[in-house]
Amino acid sequence: MRIFKFGGASVKDADSVKNVVKVLKEVGHKDTLVVISAMGKTTNAMEKVVNAYFDGKNGLEEAIDDVRDGHKKIINDLFEIKNHEIHNTVNALIEEFRGFLMWNKSPKYAFVYDQVVGYGELLSTTIVSAYLNEVGLANQWLDVRDLIKTDNSYRDAQINWERTQKEVNSAVNKNKLNITQGFLGSDENNFTTTLGREGSDYTAAILAYCLKAESVTIWKDVPGVLNADPRHFDETQLLNEISYREAIELAFYGASVIHPKTLQPLQGREIPLHVKSFVNPKEPGTTVGKGTKISPEVPCFIVKKNQVLLKLSSLDFSFIVEENMSEIFKLFHDYRLKVDLIQNSAISFSVCLDNKFDGLKEILSVLQEKFKVSCQEGVSLYTIRHFDENSVEKILNGYTVLVEQRGKETIQLVVK
Repeated sequence: MRIFKFGGASVKDADSVKNVVKVLKEVGHKDTLVVISAMGKTTNAMEKVVNAYFDGKNGLEEAIDDVRDGHKKIINDLFEIKNHEIHNTVNALIEEFRGFLMWNKSPKYAFVYDQVVGYGELLSTTIVSAYLNEVGLANQWLDVRDLIKTDNSYRDAQINWERTQKEVNSAVNKNKLNITQGFLGSDENNFTTTLGREGSDYTAAILAYCLKAESVTIWKDVPGVLNADPRHFDETQLLNEISYREAIELAFYGASVIHPKTLQPLQGREIPLHVKSFVNPKEPGTTVGKGTKISPEVPCFIVKKNQVLLKLSSLDFSFIVEENMSEIFKLFHDYRLKVDLIQNSAISFSVCLDNKFDGLKEILSVLQEKFKVSCQEGVSLYTIRHFDENSVEKILNGYTVLVEQRGKETIQLVVK
């Protein structure tokens, strides 16, 4: 089988959904499983629903209506039949998560988030599947929550590979066009879990691993993997080939085209990953696989904005040793702060953190009991793979460097 993944930008409106049909007809759809994300900015809209719920339900119905109206417009633009059955199906899904919010008793944000936000993917795949059937591309719609089984680490669930392998192979008909959701799974109690933002790429890799697929293709609005994000850098270049190892390095440092966890299951079975343009589907794009390290070999730029630079010093000028480090990293884990860079001396320890789960305020009060703490928010972390001095100069222009760390192939700069 082949696994295709279409992200939110590729199904953001009716014209985009029609383009998915065009891509499938152009490159073939036999023996294919298609993973689809929520439409456009739907995940953001679903997050507004969750936030309204926790804000004393102020604006909740309005937020739900926004989700309903956005999908209704796409349906009306896609289907000629005015009262198409898809309207009832979509309304039923919306009433499902609305009903959950009415009876839910859990105060846990992450749990509620996963039960609600995942409906973005369920809505998009339901609409796309119905439209494909309408235009003659018969397909099997699958609920990925029945396939991918996880623990109950809501918003960042870990895969139960043994159960997932069993469920995938029993449910997927390899001789059909299959449509399913990215980003989602379910725990042992069948509550919905999510695999982290941008987790649809990871979904595609999990399914490819379980099905021993011949390839995975991620369809993007860019021509392939570029050496930098065009939203932040000028004069980007297409990378024709990348090895698994190099791609994992880029993903680890935060390259946005490939999800950090996507590559490991693919490497395990040596399944090639293609990153291609849904605008020009016949163009070769980028292939990630076994072999060539990176071609062409040019500096690759990655930026993470709105990071936190934390500097810890011992209160009595004693050394920061293994015992302290162990305690500090346990706190980072407990408060869900992702470590992106570390630099330490005898009596101080600097670390650049991603505070996406908002654990910073709580951890600071704990750390201040044992350490002198300096905290700078709103810094940027630039990483350059295969750097040269010209590429470093591009970054340094106009910034103050707070931390610099150089290796043989990689330089990281925390700047303000």
